[in-house]
Formats: sequence, C-alpha cells, structure tokens
Amino acid sequence: MKPEPIFKAVDELRSENSVVVLMTPQGRQLTQTIAIEFSARSHLIVVCGHYEGVDHRVAEHLADAEISIGDYVLTNGAIAAVVLIDAVARLLPNVLGHERSAADDSFSGGILEGPQYTRPAEFRGWKVPDVLLSGNHAEIAKWRKEQALQRTQKNRPDLLS
Repeated sequence: MKPEPIFKAVDELRSENSVVVLMTPQGRQLTQTIAIEFSARSHLIVVCGHYEGVDHRVAEHLADAEISIGDYVLTNGAIAAVVLIDAVARLLPNVLGHERSAADDSFSGGILEGPQYTRPAEFRGWKVPDVLLSGNHAEIAKWRKEQALQRTQKNRPDLLS
C-alpha cells in the first residue's frame, strides 16, 4: 500500500494522545501485557493492510508500535487488527459482564486459567469436581490455582520459567 493515503488517514484521526499501531508479522508479538498497556491509552489508531504491501515508511515514520499476533502470515492485516482490538477492548471498563472477568483470565496472572465447569453437575457420567460443589470458597480457590498450574505445566511450561 502506498504511504500517502495511510499518512493522510492517520493525520485526520491523530490527536496528541494517539498511539498508532501497525499490524505486521515483523512486530512484537501481542501479549496480555501489551493489551493491558494499550487499554490504558485513550486513543489507538490501528493500521493494517496486506502485509507485504505496506510501504516501510509507515513503520519508520508513522507507527508508534508494530504488533504481530503470532509467527504466521495472514492474507490481510484486518484479521490481526480485529484480534488486537478484541484483546484490548475486553479490558476496558464495562465491556465484560463482571469487572473481575478479565482479571481471572489466562495470562492475567502469568499462567493459564484452570478448567471451567457449568451445569448440569453430571453430564454423560462426567461429574463436576466435588470441591466446586462444596461451597468452601477457600478450597475452591486452592483447587482452581492447582489446576491452573497443572494446565500451564502441561500446555505452556514456558510461562512458568
């Protein structure tokens, strides 16, 4: 993509509080920490295009941050932009149903979230763990932490180092 229309669009939108984010596979990988940082900003401008088609002067002279959503390439940066926007927006006040929802998610405490169960208490012979039905909030919290650590060790041991 040519730089002129991108610079013109950003110039129209930019304010003194704006952060311009370029979605690119060459950027820093999006993490929960980055999403939290961006959620604290008052104005984000997300620039995306076909990855190999964005003039490099956009990255050099316009973007404040370059962000990637993973080690792969998509056909269009809009897909990556939606991922970034969703990761950031869900951290804003009143976006989720309960203010603690985002605080208990995977990566918020540095580890993965433990398993979730719903009703019924038994489905096809598989039961919800008894501790979750006990009403003992201290034991439930302990069990959830243990399960989160086990899941993290199994699926993402890199988070524990």
